[in-house]
Amino acid sequence: MSSAAEQETRAAQRETRDGTPARPDGTPARPSATAVGHPAGHRPTAVAPRRDRSPAPAAGPAVLPGSPEPLGARPCRGPDGAWGTNFALWAGGAEAVELCLFDDDGHELRRPLTELTHEVWHGFVPGVLPGRRYGYRVHGRWDPWTGARWNPAKLLLDPYARAVDGDFALPAEVYGHVRDWPQQHVADTVRDDRDSAPYVPKGVVVGDDTADGAPDEWTEDRRPKTPWAESVIYELHVRGFTMRHPGVPPELRGTYAGLAHPAAIEHLTRLGVTAVELLPVHQFAHEDHLLRRGLRNYWGYNSIGYFAPHAGYAAGGTRGQQVGEFRRMVRALHAAGIEVILDVVYNHTAEANELGPTLSLRGVDNRGYYRLQQDPRRYADFTGCGNTLNVLQPHVLRLITDSLRYWVTEMGVDGFRFDLASALARAAHGVDMLSPFLAVVAQDPVLRRVKLIAEPWDVGSGGYQVGAFPPLWVEWNDRYRDAVRDFWRGALPDARDLGYRLTGSSDLYERGGRRPYASVNFITAHDGFTLRDLVSYERKHNEANGEGNRDGSPDNRAWNCGAEGETDDPGIRALRRRQLRNLLATLLLSTGVPMLVAGDELGRTQGGNNNAYCQDNETGWLDWSLLEDPGWRALTELTARLIRLRRAHPVLRRPAFFSGLARPPEGLRDLAWFTPHGTEMTESDWYAPTTALGAYLSGRELPQRDPHGAPVTDDSFLALLHAGPRPVTFTLPGRPWARGYELLLDTAREEQGAPPGTLLAAGAPIELPERSVLLLRALTSVDLRQKTE
Repeated sequence: MSSAAEQETRAAQRETRDGTPARPDGTPARPSATAVGHPAGHRPTAVAPRRDRSPAPAAGPAVLPGSPEPLGARPCRGPDGAWGTNFALWAGGAEAVELCLFDDDGHELRRPLTELTHEVWHGFVPGVLPGRRYGYRVHGRWDPWTGARWNPAKLLLDPYARAVDGDFALPAEVYGHVRDWPQQHVADTVRDDRDSAPYVPKGVVVGDDTADGAPDEWTEDRRPKTPWAESVIYELHVRGFTMRHPGVPPELRGTYAGLAHPAAIEHLTRLGVTAVELLPVHQFAHEDHLLRRGLRNYWGYNSIGYFAPHAGYAAGGTRGQQVGEFRRMVRALHAAGIEVILDVVYNHTAEANELGPTLSLRGVDNRGYYRLQQDPRRYADFTGCGNTLNVLQPHVLRLITDSLRYWVTEMGVDGFRFDLASALARAAHGVDMLSPFLAVVAQDPVLRRVKLIAEPWDVGSGGYQVGAFPPLWVEWNDRYRDAVRDFWRGALPDARDLGYRLTGSSDLYERGGRRPYASVNFITAHDGFTLRDLVSYERKHNEANGEGNRDGSPDNRAWNCGAEGETDDPGIRALRRRQLRNLLATLLLSTGVPMLVAGDELGRTQGGNNNAYCQDNETGWLDWSLLEDPGWRALTELTARLIRLRRAHPVLRRPAFFSGLARPPEGLRDLAWFTPHGTEMTESDWYAPTTALGAYLSGRELPQRDPHGAPVTDDSFLALLHAGPRPVTFTLPGRPWARGYELLLDTAREEQGAPPGTLLAAGAPIELPERSVLLLRALTSVDLRQKTE
């Protein structure tokens, strides 16, 4: 980027005689206001005010030079020892920057930041203390044809604001262009000079000790530090998890404090999950098209403040109190042994495309923060949300990594799930696993030590990158989701893909030294059907979203078990509950990192809505009354028992891939696959259609050692999966695999409170119930003798 003086010189050189910015060919950059007419009451100006046209400073404290580091608003002592706040904003192409301070009555005091160091505008204001609200007005050229969209009439949120007070209502005044200009094809080129300050939230100055006593250093011994191989992730929504929870006080429901409440944490510990993955908690805005329909963005994938906890989830106030409340929530979860992973959206912002509002980055430096097309009036969109952050720009990269480090070191979180991570891995000519973002994270001494989860795709060409991310990263494995769904609905053509997915997806992750836990296995996620809806609906029912049921994916890979939606048919209801048990057992017995979605263990339904991003209501919230139903309570108990079983047996959470090689002296393999005839599967068996197969997992000589260096051994297990509509005879493998078997799990049974404990003879045929999972422990001669004595 060039200096402010160079920007001003070039602006002057490119103006036409009438003062309108010119295109490269010298023609006017846009129709003038008089050429196309304008709505009464607000005539757009042709160019942004020049620096000498800035408002005269009002009476108030003088702005001292301050420091360009750190960025943001940071309380500190001034040169005379008195407290104040240092403000620093990167705005490389700007001509001038005004700091706007607001008192409790909303009165605005503007102070120019006159110091410019390496494209950072900065100043120290004595007497400005934590809790003070502020924003910026940034001056520069208005020339959308070159990507320049400065508009000082728009109050901008500091990209480094650590708290936000207020909400985004998105009236026409918050748009940098005249949103309702009659000629919509040029509307984005006509500047709107109305003041947006009354309609937008403000940043809040936050001290290091805001609402929370002395600074918390988050020493490492406070973190659970659960190894990847032992992790069980639980995806939840801060608001939706507690809004209907009867054990959480009403005033705390839907907040950080509500999630920290013992009643909420008790459910998590009873299940046995090791980490919560929170849907976005960065400050976000609601889209205009939702507000017009009386809806709101519920999920939060519309970020606008990467350092600020979303104010709408705070119970104790929004003038910095949300920071302390979030920290206390993290501490409470850590005390329960639960890690906190944030779902983060650094690929785009809430400012959308050229027709979107001007809230922050667009008004600070549009060309610096966003990827633009060859026609710089337009945005490159690899996210489907209108814009894409330009992570090739050093200060954008710094914004993201500063934000990540802040949430780790000062807010205490344990990792991140990166929404549309391929967009962050894009270099100049496509997705590149040596891209600046991935390289910076790999060498960062803070970030390389936390959990890093990629959603390994975006909507651009070449964006699907499942299996391609480098070591340190794990990935959402949608191929696991698809294979397991297809198997249990009877749509899998053969067993090959299922075999890979159940055992860690070595075909995707074994290269480059990665481990089975590089695969985050999931069957459902926040987007798509809930687990109950997956077995109750085959078609999406998103009418409540107000988009004519056009939104949401039509590819659900779902089977409704014979009726669309809820039914009173007892046979269908029983089959659905059995399918739920099958899906949960498959997920929690698979090698890799399982991810559950909050409420799936309760039988939560969204009524067939597979895109409930705007359903901030009972459709999106957990219904805790389901636990009063014995059938759904049994499903919760089964989920907890499967997690306990997984925790107790390292063979079910291997940190290394299976080899499949026979080992002396008996020729046992660490992994063997069996047909219903009791014989090992051959090459041709893998290519043949099948509904039933068995997987033998050997606990002998696991490829790991305990902390003292001793070899780790475990029981061996035989898992039988049958997705067919009728029972089949399955001959259990005999010697050398086992001398007998003990039945631990049978999903055909409604009651799952305790293992059946049935003993079965090795080499003998059993009847495998239709649509069921059986888990059997392989018994040695000693085991069998003890069981029969």
